[in-house]
Amino acid sequence: MSEHVEARPAGSGAVAPAHTVSPVGPDSPARTDSPVTRTTVRLIAWGRVVRRRAATAGRAVARTWSHSLQLRVALTTLVVSGVVVLIIGIFLVDQISAGVLRAKRTAAIAQVDTGRAAANQALASANFADIQSVAQGVRDVRDELAASGNDAGLFRIVIKSETSNRSLAGVFDPDPVPTTLRRVVQGNNVAVQYSRVNATASGPQVSGFVVGEPVRAQGGLFEIYYLFPLSAEEDTLALVQRTVLLAGLGLVLFVAMIAVIVTRQVVRPVRVAARTAARLAGGDLSQRIKVRGTDDIAQLGQAFNEMAGSLQRQIRRLEDMSRLQRRFTSDVSHELRTPLTTIRMAAEVLHARRGSFPPQIARSAESEIIDLRAVVRRAVDAHRTLATRHGCQVLTEMPAEPVAVEIDPRRVERILRNLLGNALDYGDGRPVVVTIGADEDAAAVTVRDNGVGLRPGEAGLVFNRFWRGDPSRSRLTGGTGLGLAISLEDARLHGGWLQAWGERGVGAQFRLTVPRRVGQTLSSSLDGQR
Repeated sequence: MSEHVEARPAGSGAVAPAHTVSPVGPDSPARTDSPVTRTTVRLIAWGRVVRRRAATAGRAVARTWSHSLQLRVALTTLVVSGVVVLIIGIFLVDQISAGVLRAKRTAAIAQVDTGRAAANQALASANFADIQSVAQGVRDVRDELAASGNDAGLFRIVIKSETSNRSLAGVFDPDPVPTTLRRVVQGNNVAVQYSRVNATASGPQVSGFVVGEPVRAQGGLFEIYYLFPLSAEEDTLALVQRTVLLAGLGLVLFVAMIAVIVTRQVVRPVRVAARTAARLAGGDLSQRIKVRGTDDIAQLGQAFNEMAGSLQRQIRRLEDMSRLQRRFTSDVSHELRTPLTTIRMAAEVLHARRGSFPPQIARSAESEIIDLRAVVRRAVDAHRTLATRHGCQVLTEMPAEPVAVEIDPRRVERILRNLLGNALDYGDGRPVVVTIGADEDAAAVTVRDNGVGLRPGEAGLVFNRFWRGDPSRSRLTGGTGLGLAISLEDARLHGGWLQAWGERGVGAQFRLTVPRRVGQTLSSSLDGQR
C-alpha cells in the first residue's frame, strides 16, 4: 500500500493559524499574579519537595544497604535468581511455542495431502464453461474435505479461481486470502503463510495460518485454501506462559526466603559478637557470647570468649601493676624528697663556708674553671657503644676556642649523659647533634634528635619525676624516669636553666644554659629564648 503525502508550499493559499504576541517593555504591566504564574510557582515548589524527599529516601536506602548484610544477600539472591528464572522461562516458552506451532503446521500439511486426491477427483471433470458443473464440483470438494478431518483440528475451506467468466463470481468464496500466497499457489505450488483468518464465515478474524494448493480443471485452475485458526493454540500458550510466570515468581520468592533464612543464621551470631565487642570496648569485661553447638560459628564464639577472657586477665594484671607502680612512685618520692633536699642544703652550706676549710677540702667544695668542650667530649665518648647499638651517629658542633666555665664538671657531665641517653633512645636511629655556644656571660649546650619528638604540652612534663614520653617503646638503657628531674636540679644548683621543646614526628631539643662564673644571674639564652 502506497501512501501519498501532499505538502502545500508557502503562498499557495494555505493559511496557518496566527498566534497573538503581546508586547513586552518598560511600559508593559506586570502580571505576576496570573493563574499561570501561580501554577508555575506551585509546580516548582512541589518539584523541590519531591527532589528533597527522593534524596532523603535515597540516603536512607543507601545507609540501610551499606549497614545490612542480610538485605544485601537477600536482594542480590533475588535479582540473580530472578534473571536466571526469566531466561529459563523465556527459553521454555519459546521452545513450547515453537513445538506447538510446528505440530500444528505438520498436521495441517498432512490434512492438505489427504484432501488433495479427493479434490483432484471431484474437480478434474469440472468445465469452467459449464457453471453448473463448476458449482457442483465446488460443493462436492467442500463436503468431501470437511469430512476428512484429522489431528489438525478445526479448519475452513476457501475455494477461489482466477477466471474471466463473471457468472462464476458467486460460486467461489469471498473470504480474503493474502495476495502473495495466491501468487505462489497460482504458480502451481503448495504454500503456507501465517495470517489473520476468519474462524467462521461471519466471525471475527483471529491468528492462524493458510495452506493453499492448486487443482487443475478443464479451462482453468482451482485454488483451494485451508484456513486453520490458532485460537486453541494461543489459549494453550497463554496458559503455559501464566504457569511459567507463576512458577518462576514462586521459585524466586522461595529462593529469596531461603537466602534470608540462611543469612540470618550467619548474621545473627555476628551481630551478637559485634554487640558483645562494643560492650567490651565500653569497659564491661564480663561480657561473653553464648555458644551453642560445635559448628564454625560456635568455634568463632568460643575463640571470641577466650580472647575476651585473656584480655580481661591482661587488663587486671596491668591494673595491679599500675597500683604497684603508683605505690612505688609514692614511696620513692617520699624517700627521695628528704635526702635530695638535705644534699642540696649541705652543698649550699659547704659552698658558702668554703673559705674556712683547709685548702685540700676547700678545693673539693668549690667549682672548677674547666673547658666545657672537654665535658661534652667525655659525655659523647661514654655513649659511643649505645649509639652503635642504636645505629645512630652523634655529631658535635663546637667552637675552635676553649669555652671556660666555672662549674661542677661531674654534675654537668651527668646532665649531658641523661640528655644524650634520651636522644639516642627516642631518636629512631637518626643523627643526634650536640652543639656548644657561648658569649661573655653564659654558655649553652644543646642536644637535638630527629626522632619521635614531643606532643603539644609534653615539654612541661618531661622534667616530672617518673614521666616517660612513650612507655611502650623499648629502651636499651632502662631507667626509672628520674634522670631529667635530677638533671633539672643539677642545672638549678649551677644557677642555670634546662629547657626542652620539640614537635611530634620531627624531633626534640634540650638546652642546658649555665653562667660562666659562679654567682652570675642568667637573663637570656643565647638564641633569645627565656
